[in-house]
Amino acid sequence: MTAAQGNGVLILGGGLMGLALAHQLARAGRSVEVLSRQRSEAAGFVAAGMLAPHAEGLSGDLLRLGQDSLRRIPGWVEQIEADSGLSCGLRDCGIVVPFASETERDVYPTAPWGQALDRAGLEREIPGIGPGWQAGLLFQQDGQIDNRRQLMRALERSCVDLGVRFQEGVEVLELLQQDQMLQGIRVRNAEGDLQTIEAREAVLCCGAWSAELLPELPIYPVKGQMLSLQGPKEALPRVIFGPGTYLVPREDGLLVVGATSERDAGFTTGLTPFGQRQLQAGIAALLPEAQHWPPMERWWGFRPCTPDEGPLLGGSAISGLWLAAGHHRNGVLLAAVTAQLLRKCLLGEELTPDEAQLLGAFSWKRFAERDQRAA
Repeated sequence: MTAAQGNGVLILGGGLMGLALAHQLARAGRSVEVLSRQRSEAAGFVAAGMLAPHAEGLSGDLLRLGQDSLRRIPGWVEQIEADSGLSCGLRDCGIVVPFASETERDVYPTAPWGQALDRAGLEREIPGIGPGWQAGLLFQQDGQIDNRRQLMRALERSCVDLGVRFQEGVEVLELLQQDQMLQGIRVRNAEGDLQTIEAREAVLCCGAWSAELLPELPIYPVKGQMLSLQGPKEALPRVIFGPGTYLVPREDGLLVVGATSERDAGFTTGLTPFGQRQLQAGIAALLPEAQHWPPMERWWGFRPCTPDEGPLLGGSAISGLWLAAGHHRNGVLLAAVTAQLLRKCLLGEELTPDEAQLLGAFSWKRFAERDQRAA
């Protein structure tokens, strides 16, 4: 049996949430070890990187959580860039949501936070936008970050430089507990050997696979397929968030196109002709000229979804085991607030009333309470 060092914390999952939290804890002087089966399968490597609580049309507590994280992101990114010496690719470019009519635009859940556009306004903001869109909303406060090529790399560099230890190729098999208190974990290492790691504190952030360790968590995978095109630099000034398809332009002209939402696919890997045709149809409708841009890459991933599409944050039914999972399609947006709130929890720091309210709203208990009321 091996033991986590001193006041060490085990991070179960090496994706965006795991790296973001490891970075925050290491900055605070905690000893951190990240266990990851295969970091390349994490949703943080396959997402488009939109920072879009308003463009996504979020509502209620999830909108408030997204707005809170959006406010934190510039300072959070500044920390990562200072620690790593690398750019994270944050762009305050604004996002346009197009609609077929002004009526549809005006009933959008977040319309009060956006600037209303008519057809002429749409054409000013998005030159070449498809003819089927007659109105829009511009959310100037929303933006993007290049998670796939820059943010994840910068976080990894920051963690390494701060002394975070990594174990890659490790499959976490079982959580060990006694009297509902965490005692350690059972793993299979990269060489195939079984190993027990003693630990009193750990954070579960295994993305779509989190329920394999804690089956009572209502987290399931939603597969998404994506592709990228190489457009002219500055050809698209803003992100376009269309129904079913979004176009995210990077600074060098790369256009990230996503994403299908395949709720019945489970963990089935690979691209499908239907999914790729769906993306191509979205490109044709939103920005017809982009159909002629050369393709660069195609990929897929698995979003960790919950029944209300909100994350699970804070404590769990096992004392010492913390949750940072189930972020669905808003993982990149919510990484900053998740890492900083969980850091406070693990360090025993006092939460503000707003932070305490948000953690309460996204507790795992909300699903157990709903089940009890339904019964």
